Amino acid sequence: MRDDFAAYKALDAQVVGISVDSVFCHEAWAKHLGLPFPLLSDFNKDVAEKYGVLLREILGLKGVANRAAVVVDKQGTVRYVWTAASPGEQPDFSKIKDVLKGLA
Repeated sequence: MRDDFAAYKALDAQVVGISVDSVFCHEAWAKHLGLPFPLLSDFNKDVAEKYGVLLREILGLKGVANRAAVVVDKQGTVRYVWTAASPGEQPDFSKIKDVLKGLA
């Protein structure tokens, strides 16, 4: 999303990254990658739990969030959800853009 951020802005989308890492990790990660969007810490795992992406255990790690992409419209309605089938899998970014185009 970072590399095609202009396309998301053109679609009037507010991109937000969320992970279970701490705010300190996010600050370093955002600076290192030059992210043009905010990273929010779900350190207590409330968001991951609510969206059903909290993994109790994977590869010996407990309380990790699965990679997911969620599109929420301006009224707060979830319009699209994608969840990775395996670690490292990326969402279909063209599908996300199609959903956003449909909201315009």
